[in-house]
Amino acid sequence: MAAEHSLTDIIRRGLLPLMRKALLIFGANFLVIALYSQQTVRPQRPIAQPAPAPRVQFNEVAAKSGITFRHDRGASDEKYMVETFGSGVGVIDFDNDGLPDLFFANGADLANRKPSPGNVLYRNLGNGKFGDVTAKAGLAGNGMFATGVIVGDYDNDGYLDIYVTGYGGNQLFRNNGDGTFTDVTAKAAVGGGAWSSSAAWLDYDRDGYLDLFVGRYIDYDMRKSPYCGYQKPGYRMYCDPKSFDGTPALLYHNNRDGTFTEVSRKAGVANPAGKTLGVAIGDVDGDGWPDVFVANDGVRNFLYHNKGNGTFDDITYGAGVGFDMNGKALAGMGTEIADLDGDGLPDIFFTAFSGQYNPLYHNLGKLLFEDGTSKAGLPISVKTLGFGAKVFDFDNDGLPDIYVTNGHVTDNVALYDPQLSYRQADLLYRNLGNGRFRDVSAEVGPALRIQHVGRGVAVADFDNDGDLDVVVSDSGGSPLLLRNDGGNLNHWIALSARGRESNRFGIGAKVRVTSGGRTQLQEINPYGSYLSTSDTRLYFGLGSATQAHVEIEWPSGKKQTIDSVRADQILPLDEANAVADVKR
Repeated sequence: MAAEHSLTDIIRRGLLPLMRKALLIFGANFLVIALYSQQTVRPQRPIAQPAPAPRVQFNEVAAKSGITFRHDRGASDEKYMVETFGSGVGVIDFDNDGLPDLFFANGADLANRKPSPGNVLYRNLGNGKFGDVTAKAGLAGNGMFATGVIVGDYDNDGYLDIYVTGYGGNQLFRNNGDGTFTDVTAKAAVGGGAWSSSAAWLDYDRDGYLDLFVGRYIDYDMRKSPYCGYQKPGYRMYCDPKSFDGTPALLYHNNRDGTFTEVSRKAGVANPAGKTLGVAIGDVDGDGWPDVFVANDGVRNFLYHNKGNGTFDDITYGAGVGFDMNGKALAGMGTEIADLDGDGLPDIFFTAFSGQYNPLYHNLGKLLFEDGTSKAGLPISVKTLGFGAKVFDFDNDGLPDIYVTNGHVTDNVALYDPQLSYRQADLLYRNLGNGRFRDVSAEVGPALRIQHVGRGVAVADFDNDGDLDVVVSDSGGSPLLLRNDGGNLNHWIALSARGRESNRFGIGAKVRVTSGGRTQLQEINPYGSYLSTSDTRLYFGLGSATQAHVEIEWPSGKKQTIDSVRADQILPLDEANAVADVKR
């Protein structure tokens, strides 16, 4: 024991002081080295700081605003496929009072052969309220199961018309300019037949009149509907669309006399394999001609490149937008064409089935795309089932964000997979400005935690306060109207177009807004999403900038530039002030 005490004393009295001294010397040298390193070695770029939480809150105000519409999906024990489809919503300022109104398409109880309760048109009263004016407007419809809502001025009279797709036929309602509409389907020859889904107006030949692209779904006969799912009570389910053949899309050329000619085969867009759910229009290569992207359900997508001579090329394989990153076809639903990263090239985004993912195809130029979903920070596997999607700047920071509404197609899906649900919450991905997005759904208010069966999505500034609100259609339920509170804390500018040589509302025009050292590109193109139409006015967030430089290129080829535009206003653009582009 004495020897042990002696060793302890030696360590305590001799080695420990030496160790402390050594540590002090080492620490001092380390500090000098660290300080020297900070002075001589500098990072090439600053480390990105986490983006602050959004200040925007979305509040659901549909019932409070007087919107009592309820969708009839015709749910039945027979599990007819059309019951899964839902119907869309259209934003339309039908009376040109500067306040966006709302049109809801409605389904029907087909199993019991009951006609639809009818579509509904709500007039924006300007005080946060909407009034039902369907009866006066004459827009209830013919009783069919209506699906898509496509708004556009096909006759260039300055009033927006409505094309409604559906199961068993389509309808074109001409706006009479006095608050009423007339069904001109037969006269215009755009009835369509079969089962139509999303559609879009576009001036594909740039003659100044809007043509009509109509996507169609599957070849389906309710009288021959097969039984799918387990053979026991409660387990019958809706069939997979792979059980049915596809149907070709329709392209109607505007004859400029109130009639149309169907030119699908001649134009090269009549692929019989198509099972269209989403349609988006955009000039993906910047050549001045509108191209068409079709999101198909369970088969490859289509990207139709406009050749400028009245025909299109299917460039899907070469462009790399037909399949997912593993070379498999997805169940494509809603879709958008928009410049998401600010490089001046429109990208493609679409939603897909649960267990898949919602792909973002990054435009590389020269008609080439890459799957940039993972690089963008978006999930490569989701449990939600996405339908409508909209790209818009919800917080006006100058960066376009992504909204996705969700809802399953199988109402008894939990019997097959308890981890899945029929009703689902929506998603909002905020653009961080570095090519990546972040899910902020839980940070923007309780509205995005509502469980529902989402289908169509459209955006508009319903209260004209400078930020974009969201309207979502529900399959078999009530729609959501999400008021944006706080988006106008940043500056903004909105643009409304009046075409002269181009179509009246400037559909297809390209607008570039430069502010704060950043240039944003948008096209006046309110279509995309799923079965729905958004406001024809374009909104640009400016962040802290108080003015902007605006350039517009009209479909006619004319251009105009406006310098030092004051922020926080709705700016009218008139093609009469544009000049011809000598390069064309």
